[in-house]
Amino acid sequence: MKADCGSCHGADDWSKVEIPADFNHNEFDFQLRGAHKGIPCKQCHESLVFSDAPQDCSGCHADVHQGEFGLDCDRCHGTRSFIDRGDQLRLHRSTRFPLRGSHYTQDCESCHPSSAGGQLVYVNTPTECVSCHRDDYEAAKSPDHVMGNFSQDCELCHSPTLWRGASFNHASTGFPLDGAHKPLDCSECHTSGSFSGLDPACYSCHEQDYLSTNDPDHQSTGFGTSCEQCHNTTRWDDANFDHDGLFFPIYSGRHQGTWNDCTDCHVNASNYAVFSCIDCHAHSNQSDVDADHSEVRGTYIYESNACYDCHPRGR
Repeated sequence: MKADCGSCHGADDWSKVEIPADFNHNEFDFQLRGAHKGIPCKQCHESLVFSDAPQDCSGCHADVHQGEFGLDCDRCHGTRSFIDRGDQLRLHRSTRFPLRGSHYTQDCESCHPSSAGGQLVYVNTPTECVSCHRDDYEAAKSPDHVMGNFSQDCELCHSPTLWRGASFNHASTGFPLDGAHKPLDCSECHTSGSFSGLDPACYSCHEQDYLSTNDPDHQSTGFGTSCEQCHNTTRWDDANFDHDGLFFPIYSGRHQGTWNDCTDCHVNASNYAVFSCIDCHAHSNQSDVDADHSEVRGTYIYESNACYDCHPRGR
């Protein structure tokens, strides 16, 4: 050591050492910065041969990484604090797995648990979600991921911000969830635990609704099972059959508000092709009707189908 002895030692007691405040360690090719400033000299200078003190980090800091990252500690660590996570997290961005969301706040050991000597802890760590979340995948019951043969590509539904806030894009299956379908629990449609091969037709879930409907009776009258022709996903009960466009105007024109039930006109509940006009348009005697039809006398018939032939729009 090339320094004036009197700068640290006193004449009264040679063994009593006081480092002066103006002592400049930078003159000895190793600047004391950050946490190095406050440690006792003997922590690095174990002998009085000061030139023997190592100047590389690994000379004082044990390599807990077992050589996986080499000996260039400065890449991840700083002198302010050897375990400063800030630099480590920033450096993690250059890996195959940038830390986002909840991953950013986890301890390194959560994904890189210590292992027996010689086994890699950091290098070649798998980046697939299921490699860490397999227990979550196998334990999930609503819906049951294993029984439902769910994909193990967790990112399809989960996000790194909140694991439990899963959001499955059901539209990708060809059956978008809208209206009253949207808030339903998965198990209400996927009753067997199977999540593939389900029939997307309304009737496959609403068969009992179809069979129990009596106004009109869908089964006995031969109604089709293409439920979407009259029903919608917002409210099942608000069926809207296009009677005006397909057959006869009852929601508009002169017949609007003049009926209460389908059976007012469809007098045969087992066959809705049968209808009656003359039950409502009755006359005391046929001669009065004949008088109303004097212009078509000879071709006029007092019968419902004949009424419809001449008055298809109710006028």
